[in-house]
Amino acid sequence: MILHPQLENDCFVVGRFPLCALLLINDANYPWFILVPQREGITEIHQLSEADQQQLMRESSMLASCIEKEFNADKINIAALGNMVPQLHIHHIVRYKTDPAWPAPVWGKLEATPYLDEEVKILRSHLSQSLAEVGLKV
Repeated sequence: MILHPQLENDCFVVGRFPLCALLLINDANYPWFILVPQREGITEIHQLSEADQQQLMRESSMLASCIEKEFNADKINIAALGNMVPQLHIHHIVRYKTDPAWPAPVWGKLEATPYLDEEVKILRSHLSQSLAEVGLKV
């Protein structure tokens, strides 16, 4: 599966689920993950098969549960917009009542702060342990 160039440019691949690639947006302002179903030519959730729709919901729910716990989130924002990137992708953004954009959406509020390589390694390690606890391998 080929990622849209914008996703390729803005993200790190941190794992793969049965259906989706798991990406991390390169912005340390927010723990911000993206699920990308590994199906060619899909731009909307309803275009997935029923089985893939159910698998997407399982993976999204498990990811949300994991990052809520891992990052002690006040809220998890989940969205599939696709206005700029047509490839189906679902954002999972950890939010805090104290974050600079709260309670507004995060888009366009702050300039991205890139992760350091070591931060990505640590995040990957913690995330893989947390996801393993809910039965997913990354």
